[in-house]
Amino acid sequence: MTKKDIVRTIAEQIDLPQLRTKELVQKTFDALIEALVREKRIELRNFGVFQIKRREARMARNPRTGQRVPVRAKSVVTFKPGKEMEARVRQLDQPGDGSEVAVPTEPSAPPAAASQEDQAGLE
Repeated sequence: MTKKDIVRTIAEQIDLPQLRTKELVQKTFDALIEALVREKRIELRNFGVFQIKRREARMARNPRTGQRVPVRAKSVVTFKPGKEMEARVRQLDQPGDGSEVAVPTEPSAPPAAASQEDQAGLE
């Protein structure tokens, strides 16, 4: 889903022009970013928590060359979903939604060896 999709959905639900809705959505995103930078944490009940965390400097490995390279310390945004979001997402894993793949619980037995009588009939 893109911002455009969000704008279209909200505009339809509250009967507001898409241009005005786009401004409101963008202002909301801007306010969230500003609050996150200023406060280092945003908690939205039933949605989740955005937080700025500091990652320490470390040594990493270039996957192409295998060479060890230094990675500087940096700030990153993390997100932890709220209880309601977590519960709704977990519903996707419930039986009956058609997304399960049958996985055998026991390995299949190898084919039984032909008996001497069966082998005699083949000759």
